[in-house]
Amino acid sequence: MSILRRIQTGESQPQPTQPAKSDPTVATPLQTRRSVTPGTQSQQQDTYQDLKGRVQTKLLSELDPSVDVTKVNEVRKTIQDLFDQILIDENFVLSRAEKNRLFEQIAAEILGLGPLQPLLEDDTITEIMVNGPRNIYVERRGKIQRLPITFENNEHVMRIIERIVSPLGRRIDESSPYVDARLQDGSRVNAIIPPISLVGPVLTIRKFSHNPFTVDQLIQFGSITPEAVQFLDACVKARVNIVISGGTGSGKTTLLNVLSGMIPADERIITIENAAELQLRQEHVVTLESRPANIEGKGEITIRNLVVNALRMRPDRIIVGEIRDEAALDMLQAMNTGHDGSMTTLHSNSPRDTMARLETMVMMAGMDLPVRAIREQASSAIDLVVHQERMRDGTRKVTNITEVSGMEGDVITMTDIFVFEQVGFENGQVIGRMHPTGLRPKFIEKIEASGIHLPPSVFGIGVRR
Repeated sequence: MSILRRIQTGESQPQPTQPAKSDPTVATPLQTRRSVTPGTQSQQQDTYQDLKGRVQTKLLSELDPSVDVTKVNEVRKTIQDLFDQILIDENFVLSRAEKNRLFEQIAAEILGLGPLQPLLEDDTITEIMVNGPRNIYVERRGKIQRLPITFENNEHVMRIIERIVSPLGRRIDESSPYVDARLQDGSRVNAIIPPISLVGPVLTIRKFSHNPFTVDQLIQFGSITPEAVQFLDACVKARVNIVISGGTGSGKTTLLNVLSGMIPADERIITIENAAELQLRQEHVVTLESRPANIEGKGEITIRNLVVNALRMRPDRIIVGEIRDEAALDMLQAMNTGHDGSMTTLHSNSPRDTMARLETMVMMAGMDLPVRAIREQASSAIDLVVHQERMRDGTRKVTNITEVSGMEGDVITMTDIFVFEQVGFENGQVIGRMHPTGLRPKFIEKIEASGIHLPPSVFGIGVRR
């Protein structure tokens, strides 16, 4: 008689006469499977999945379709009652541990994101990467590791992706095989499916902390120094235009969120993002989000459209989550036309590359502007580049705080105010510290005009290192 049949009927499994305690092949149904042989483990795992599927299907058929899944506690109690009744009706015999495990998995399928739900609730995980149904990786403390968790098949992954994108009005199918989205907590989601992906549906979730990082935490992590924070705080309050640059996963949006928190509470802030991630604590914040085209290819709202529209909304500050295309031209124009104190992020390898990328993206606007005119506008609009990197040991550190000081001929001149100096790599950790260069920025007069007076020690003047 099969294991599943024994589970259904409650019939006990026949036991061999006085089996050896160390015999790895002896196991009762749905008990801990670490002691079974690979073949037996695979067979029992298939049985467990079959049982899970049958209970889940029956549960969904009996659950009221009109139930409001946003009321998690109420729905969870309803699912629990139905679940217990189904086990009794079907005469399934499970240990308490297996019963709890089965219920949590089914509840996650109905109320959450299936196998990913426990990972989303794990605060030590910062990124989740699903490479098809069988390969799930996470990032912990800057290091990637594979988990022994799987989906049932490609369709199972697709159901989870649909559950994420549908409430946002986004779609993903063969005609539009990739999408950017977000979870309710602001975590960033990217999905890409066949035929573009050859390994099955691929899902990447950049988790955001439920409690946003604070300045003190960044200092504690060694991402930045107190002197650099004091300088950046003065820059934000004095309405200096700032670009935060860095590679993928370097912590640009986290730093942007921290710097945005330094904006005075009496200013009107408009944020513009592809997927709303910023978690500003000020009261007067307007959040705008771009929108892709619909199935007919109409209705697209781009970052550039939103930047232009934001200029008509009487903003004190415009914060763009990321500049990646011709919207750079409109952002520079906004910075040059009275919207001081604006901030954005972009991908680059260094502060110098940041200005070169901005130049390239402005050219994408198709305005046929001379290169010198673009550079003059960029150097006039941007006051400060804050560059952040993800180091070899997985930590994120601000490596350069650089002033855009002007033009010399056809070249944009830049001056480092703070620089991270690495002095070694020991026990898998980067050893180094950010230090001031001893130079004061040209816009120091703007800071002082705002009533902020920074001591010379912030810039390393009169301080012996």
